[in-house]
Amino acid sequence: MRCLRCGSDDPGTRVIDSREQADTVRRRRECASCGERFTTYERAERTGFLVVKKDGRREDYDREKLARGIRLACFKRPVPTEAIAAIVSDLEADLFGLGRAEISAQMIGERVMDALREFDDVAYVRFASVYRAFRDVDMMADEIEGLRAYKKRLTESRNQLRFRFEEEQTCWS
Repeated sequence: MRCLRCGSDDPGTRVIDSREQADTVRRRRECASCGERFTTYERAERTGFLVVKKDGRREDYDREKLARGIRLACFKRPVPTEAIAAIVSDLEADLFGLGRAEISAQMIGERVMDALREFDDVAYVRFASVYRAFRDVDMMADEIEGLRAYKKRLTESRNQLRFRFEEEQTCWS
């Protein structure tokens, strides 16, 4: 690392202190030439990806745009800000984990809908109405019926697991 005061990098700098913060590492350094101390911040650089829109256009991925869409879906709902941030972080980790240079907007939208379906029914329907561009009330009613069927299947599968667990319990009486 080159010294910020004397510009020397011949003997280099040494790290005196290193502390991890949320998404950065803060390091206190000392120049071996002049003794100057300074602070550097290091952040891992993520290589971004392009979002391929329905019409074929490509845009750089924008975390804030994703968060804004989820916040709008959750508007005036009893949803904590931290929960929205957690959803965005989880979705972003999944998307970056794919390791692709391009991801379709459709895939991102479906993943957002999956996350909202588990989280808040009203937010899910709001997001779906914009994402799927409902043309009439019947399309919205169909989506709501699909959500009800999904919730019913989910409840039944949870009950099945509970009943199996209860059946496998040994009776010591």
